[in-house]
Amino acid sequence: MKINYDVLMQKEMEKFNHKKKLLLHSCCGPCSSAVILRLKDYFDITILYYNPNIEPEEEYIKRKNEQKRLIHELNLGIHFKDSDYEHEAFLEASKHLEKEPEGGARCHKCYYLRLQKTGELAKKEGFDYFGTTLTVSPYKNSEVINSIGLLIEKDLNKAYYEENKSVLVTRFLVSDFKKREGYKKSIELSKTYHLYRQDYCGCLFAKDVDS
Repeated sequence: MKINYDVLMQKEMEKFNHKKKLLLHSCCGPCSSAVILRLKDYFDITILYYNPNIEPEEEYIKRKNEQKRLIHELNLGIHFKDSDYEHEAFLEASKHLEKEPEGGARCHKCYYLRLQKTGELAKKEGFDYFGTTLTVSPYKNSEVINSIGLLIEKDLNKAYYEENKSVLVTRFLVSDFKKREGYKKSIELSKTYHLYRQDYCGCLFAKDVDS
């Protein structure tokens, strides 16, 4: 039976009696727009911009600046956390997978790379949850993304327990942000804030496929 991750997320958030701290990986400003509005009443949100897949570097910087501008213009007290470009990490992760179809094994490696970094930082800096905006896209498989996030959650907490002999719950926020017209809202918000909307996911392998 197919899991409705949107319903699971909503049920999880409704348990809160105060705002939780969320480290939210964002691929770009447009994708984060509707997601931020969906989560703002439940979380103290910090956006992590970690996208080593994006190429060329000028494109990476352009998207990062749009993300920062959106946060500033929303004026909701959203925090921003930058990260190093680390493009070599993506190239290493995608080695021998360059010709994989879009949405295939190369993309799964890319999701893992970005979510692992997000989870590690969330654990290190004491966030209650980590998550990603990736599931807002109709071109991304939410089941795959959530499975990867939950696997990282399990590994992170197991490692912490073995080192400290106590339990620290740094949880992955399951999601399917395309539900409830999330993708449509992101397009509308992009128009409202005049956001740059790119025409490929970020890596040049995908751009070659689309062209």
